[in-house]
Amino acid sequence: MTPRQKIFALTVGIMLFVFIVELVRRRALKEEYSWLWLATGAGIVLLAVWYDLLLLITDLIGAVLPTTTLFLFGMLFLVLINLHYAVKISALTDQVRRLAQELAIERAQKKPADIPPEPQEDGPDGRQKSDSDFKKAGA
Repeated sequence: MTPRQKIFALTVGIMLFVFIVELVRRRALKEEYSWLWLATGAGIVLLAVWYDLLLLITDLIGAVLPTTTLFLFGMLFLVLINLHYAVKISALTDQVRRLAQELAIERAQKKPADIPPEPQEDGPDGRQKSDSDFKKAGA
């Protein structure tokens, strides 16, 4: 690995660390997911510093070039991330369905006077339609 490539890989790894820590600090990324991205940054830094490890892994999997090994593990990483998100989306879909059913049951059990009225549509002039507007439209 040339010094320029090594500097670039180290810079990318360190920038990833800083970016992840900043996202966690701003609460844009949960700590639950930050470990995965921090491990990715650590892997980039490790392979940049210890290039012989990449060559060893390349030999172990039978690849010809180290770039093939990086591409393979990058694709594997993306597949695993997609699988993880698919599992999370499935769980959230079930949770939303269950919450909607519970809300519908609660609303059905309440008296009609306890249920707030549904929001009314806006008329063509931008003001909310009143009951008399609906009666005019139906008549």
